[in-house]
Amino acid sequence: MWYEILPGMAIMGVCLAIPGLSTIYMHRWTNGGKEKRVARYPYQWALMERDRRLSGVNKYYVSKGLENID
Repeated sequence: MWYEILPGMAIMGVCLAIPGLSTIYMHRWTNGGKEKRVARYPYQWALMERDRRLSGVNKYYVSKGLENID
């Protein structure tokens, strides 16, 4: 019957989800707990460069608040 395909579909769905989810967690682990930022447009790239410059350690994911910027 039609329900015989459900276990196979569940296994296939889990196997397809594992690489995507593991990539998210690896990026969080390597970037200090923050999501990976993607610059698709020049404006987003400029914001990442600004954050990198203002961080003081040359990394865009180490951010400072407005009160800490000289």
